[in-house]
Parts: sequence; C-alpha cells; structure tokens
Amino acid sequence: MTRQGRTKEKPPFEPGLIPAPGELLVWRDAQHFDRWQDLPCTLCGQPTPMRSHSGEPVHKACAEGWIIANPVEARRGRFAPKPKSKGQGDHA
Repeated sequence: MTRQGRTKEKPPFEPGLIPAPGELLVWRDAQHFDRWQDLPCTLCGQPTPMRSHSGEPVHKACAEGWIIANPVEARRGRFAPKPKSKGQGDHA
C-alpha cells in the first residue's frame, strides 16, 4: 500500500510571492508607486509611476504578461521577489 500523499504530483510552481501563471501580482504596498516621477516602462516604453520590488519601472499588467510569457525566468524574481528558502527567516 502506498500513502495517499505520495500519489499526488508536485504542482508546476512553488508557492511564494511570484504569482502562478494566470494569477495577479500583489502590488498594494506604497513601494510599488512613485508619486513624484513617471519613468518609461522597461517592457513597453510608456510612462509609468509603477515600480517592481527592485525599483524597476514597469506597468503591473506588463509585468504580469512577462511572467506568463517567461515562467522560468520569472522564478528568478525579476518583477516579484523570490520566495525565501527555509532557514532565511527574519530572526535577529
């Protein structure tokens, strides 16, 4: 007999801050908006006040489209931070 949990396949993505394909980025934090300056989006070139977690100017919709088109590179954390691996907590 096999355990019930072992028969399930691993999901195609790891849970974390980078959305699964078809889901949306959560950019509610003020760090994602520059109220003083619009800069050209790194993907479409149109002005945007939006910023990625690393400060890169990009429309949220452009970033979500890029994540869908580039799922492997998206896991490296271009427009959303990479999930923290175990053992890298915020402990002092």
